[in-house]
Amino acid sequence: MAVFVLSLVLLLSSFSAIPFTYADSGMIGVNYGRIADNLPAPEKVVELLKTQGINRVKLYDTEKTVLTALANSGIKVVVSLPNENLASAAADQSYTDTWVQENIKKYIPATDIEAIAVGNEVFVDPRNTTTYLVPAMTNVQSSLVKFNLDKSIKISSPIALSALASSYPPSAGSFKPELIEPVIKPMLDLIRKTSSHLMVNAYPFFAYAANADKISLDYALFKDNAGNVDSGNGLKYNSLLDAQIDAVFAAMSAVGFNDVKLVVTETGWPSAGDENEIGAGSANAASYNGGLVKRVLTGNGTPLKPKEPLNVYLFALFNENQKTGPTSERNYGLFYPNENKVYDVSLSGKSTPVNDNKEKVVPVKPSHVGQTWCVANGKTTKEKLQEGLDYACGEGGADCRPIQPGATCYNPESLEAHASYAFNSYYQKNARGVGTCNFGGAAYVVSQPPKYGKCEFPTEH
Repeated sequence: MAVFVLSLVLLLSSFSAIPFTYADSGMIGVNYGRIADNLPAPEKVVELLKTQGINRVKLYDTEKTVLTALANSGIKVVVSLPNENLASAAADQSYTDTWVQENIKKYIPATDIEAIAVGNEVFVDPRNTTTYLVPAMTNVQSSLVKFNLDKSIKISSPIALSALASSYPPSAGSFKPELIEPVIKPMLDLIRKTSSHLMVNAYPFFAYAANADKISLDYALFKDNAGNVDSGNGLKYNSLLDAQIDAVFAAMSAVGFNDVKLVVTETGWPSAGDENEIGAGSANAASYNGGLVKRVLTGNGTPLKPKEPLNVYLFALFNENQKTGPTSERNYGLFYPNENKVYDVSLSGKSTPVNDNKEKVVPVKPSHVGQTWCVANGKTTKEKLQEGLDYACGEGGADCRPIQPGATCYNPESLEAHASYAFNSYYQKNARGVGTCNFGGAAYVVSQPPKYGKCEFPTEH
């Protein structure tokens, strides 16, 4: 859950040659999710990453076109064995032998794979895959050993904070009792024996949105605040993310694994959300990710582990238009599919350009903060755009008079421009409600004013 940080990563990463070991100053990478139908080709994505100086990326599978595109890029890669493969991986090492051969061995060393995430947030998987996790991890590790890859590639499994029974105060952090003996202890034992890190997905946004009456927004966004003192050990916390991380450290310590290191494999803040998603918005997303970058750059650890720098993968590279759930799920991206930034973030007092070869996005003026528009997806088919345009201007009741011949928004005379105006009119008319900017995948929400000639897009109807 920023690639405005991307250019920082070169500064952050005088990385050790030892696999899955991070720099003394901390590390920032990015999650490259692909639940969308409008993303750039993998080759273009790799160029974007390289242009921004990003040299660590985490994937949610082992898609061959992506792994091939990452070859000889200088980018270190964490791949994933998806939850739906866990039962097969747990049942038979011959399955993981084949999986490692086909999805790992085939691509190295050209593609620099440094770790495998076995499953993702398995404990909340509706398919009830928890019992398969440790056997699957064990078989994947055995397969790595078989192919002499275990020294260069580490295994782990990202857990959600919902694996904790308690997280406040951080010193009282504890795992859910029903998970400890069957899965937490054997998983941490394997991670310890293989010198890996526990992967943790941590989202201060969720905690804030659910407890906005109790948690300070400044505390969640790395801004100046009074801080919170842990009543259990007297340590003072100035950020919610630090508190969440230390709750996991405390939970590991409580079950005898005080020495296991941790990497935050997902964190971020959505640039848009539903009305009940308190705190979602581009200004807060910029503050969170910008503050996080500065936090990592200090090289400091958490109050509980002050000598262990933060290592973080931001979520996510792109807004993903086919993700299900609330609006926020489709708006964690640092970039739109056209490779423009979703929002600007000041780093060291200066704005970081996204890509000098790209047309610059007009920075969001303060008056636009929190506003959103709906625009056409230029990569969809003309048929889809026309179908959406016809619906919006007809049954949908959008105000399409400005895109008629001779009217203010007729130029530029293009299907994408006209559809964008109509989609936005419909979206604003319906109070920017959930699902009102989709049109069968032909549209998506943006938080910067669209630019089509001299046409101004309304923000209300």
